[in-house]
Amino acid sequence: MDSTNVPLQPPTFGNLITVLSIDGGGIRGLIPGTILNFLESELQKLDGEDARIADYFDVIAGTSTGGLVTAMLTAPNENNRPLFSAKDIKDFYLNHSPKIFPQKRSLAIEKIVNALMGPKYDGKYLHQLVKEKLGDTKLNQTLTNVVIPAFDIKLLQPTIFSSYEVKNKPDLNAAVSDICISTSAAPTYLPAHYFKTQDVATGKVREFNLVDGGVAANNPTLLAMGEVTKEALKGNPDFFAIRVTDYSRFLVISLGTGSPKDEMKYTSEKAAKWGLLQWLTAGGSTPIIDVFSHASSDMVDFHLSVVFKALHCEQNYLRIQDDTLSGVISSVDIATKKNLNDLVEVGEKLLKKPVSRVNLETGVVQPRDSETNEQALIRFAKVLSTERRLRHSKSPHGKDAAATDKDI
Repeated sequence: MDSTNVPLQPPTFGNLITVLSIDGGGIRGLIPGTILNFLESELQKLDGEDARIADYFDVIAGTSTGGLVTAMLTAPNENNRPLFSAKDIKDFYLNHSPKIFPQKRSLAIEKIVNALMGPKYDGKYLHQLVKEKLGDTKLNQTLTNVVIPAFDIKLLQPTIFSSYEVKNKPDLNAAVSDICISTSAAPTYLPAHYFKTQDVATGKVREFNLVDGGVAANNPTLLAMGEVTKEALKGNPDFFAIRVTDYSRFLVISLGTGSPKDEMKYTSEKAAKWGLLQWLTAGGSTPIIDVFSHASSDMVDFHLSVVFKALHCEQNYLRIQDDTLSGVISSVDIATKKNLNDLVEVGEKLLKKPVSRVNLETGVVQPRDSETNEQALIRFAKVLSTERRLRHSKSPHGKDAAATDKDI
């Protein structure tokens, strides 16, 4: 068994390109956090208690709360190992969510006025917390490749913070803390984030005026796969002999943060009468935010479900999503102790549910077969472990590093 302190060797020495993607969804990040804890525990059974999620994936992508989880899993500590293990995610959300999203009692009219006057939360605690935990870590220092989207409201276009792109665009080498604050800045919930970067070589300064990455891609799976494809097109030796159109070489785990069940969704009869105020506040939620975030996530799943099926490699794509949330538990910010614990329970129950696929005609998530999400993750853990070992056995750098580590 090789040491988990040895970096994952490039895909050119293996059979697969491994991708992990985590949706946005505020406090509902507890759901994928619970799933990741299970996956990491299975990897530890195979490769030892020091195994971490970042040791097995070529790229980890995350939007909004998923971007924060991505940073937690990939930012290095003083020993150049992941700052957080997957099991730490749960406590992080339970301890800090109530302070990020403080629950204030107020009249309905007061809530409406506040919503029209500015963001629901000032973001100060979140900003302080993220900067404290992530320190001065820059994008190019993460322990594996990451892809985190945001949206520049000055340029009216997405900004993709990619470990691959930063090699050619030094002005993207922002502090991971700034990236996390930006991708989490959901309109109406948290304030937009402004910061600058400077290219050390040229002195060129770049300004960023960013809001939530969910505006661009609430489900960032395709973004991650696109970044890999671009690298292969450029002739990156990490992807030598991998055809850019060969999706069958991808192994993808895509984690959702839950969505409301059908009867809780909005209807055209109601929405037909809405003005700006209702689109911002109807049902105690923010319909316009719900609409674009869920649409973005589902369209990506639609596409990948079709592509992996067409290529006869459905077993390489795992989407875990719960579309049965209702009431308070479907919110992104009601951070009461009960609701947070209920979200952990949602994640635990989701592990026991069968692997599901989106019905492309109805849009409803339906069971695909008798395999549960838990069983699928156990299967994926074995594949990930085998892929890692294969790469290390074929790569001269992997062999040398593993031998050096063993000697130490």
